[in-house]
Amino acid sequence: MNYLSVADVAKRWNISERSVRNYCVQGRVDGAFLTGKTWNIPETAEKPKRTNAPTGSPKTLLQILKEEKQSKVRGGIYHKVQVDLTYNSNHMEGSRLTHDQTRYIYETNTIGVDSGSMNVDDIIETANHFRCIDYMIDSAQLLPSEKMIKQLHLILKTGTADSRKDWFAVGDYKKLPNEVGGKDTCLPEKVGAEMQRLLTEYNTARTKTLDEILDFHHRFECIHPFQDGNGRVGRLILFKECLRNSIVPFIIEDDLKLFYYRGLSNWPNEQGYLRDTCLTAQDRFKKYLDYFRIQY
Repeated sequence: MNYLSVADVAKRWNISERSVRNYCVQGRVDGAFLTGKTWNIPETAEKPKRTNAPTGSPKTLLQILKEEKQSKVRGGIYHKVQVDLTYNSNHMEGSRLTHDQTRYIYETNTIGVDSGSMNVDDIIETANHFRCIDYMIDSAQLLPSEKMIKQLHLILKTGTADSRKDWFAVGDYKKLPNEVGGKDTCLPEKVGAEMQRLLTEYNTARTKTLDEILDFHHRFECIHPFQDGNGRVGRLILFKECLRNSIVPFIIEDDLKLFYYRGLSNWPNEQGYLRDTCLTAQDRFKKYLDYFRIQY
């Protein structure tokens, strides 16, 4: 079968190239698929029919993420969240996979190695993080709970080298004391009580502001309830809570990492550092939403 470019199809259908891309992203062009960032469209594809029927209220980002997850849409916002959130969150914790390798694992379920060696845990945790995002989307409208948080950790760390260590509790709170950034965290024997207190206080009111979500994130990271994986689990919850509260979510990219860590460290005394960093990341995410024509 012969395939046409977006530009060729736009001329054939007498519409803009952006409209053609949107049709492809929405899964309305049979047989269209992405190679890298380029859409390949069968020459036999027919122009989708427009409808003038009222569509009701605009769909929320969460609704669109759920629909694209269910229909396995390629190249949409769900696809982008999977790759970008996974790459950036794992990279912050030392993963050596590149963005392209992360995307390739997501799109093909395989990994290409040009040269040298690759850490198996990086690959496993990347695949597991994709599943964490699915779980996060499915659970987005639920209040955070110990069961949910432990399940995210279980999904993230299953099959890793850590999961084969007797002292490492996958899907459960830590057994040994640990620290983060040179600072002490909650002792293992106190984690359960501290997590229950945090969740009880946070869940008192169902609707949250961005500052309240960031405060929860800071307190969670200070407790550091797991032996490892706290940052990634915490950022998944952060993203989920933004979705639940109709707040534009965000992804902490590499150039914002140090500002993010500084913001967490200074949150009790100066909330502006973390807030401004997250608002900068939020502005970047809004550009994705604008591109995919998702209202916020």
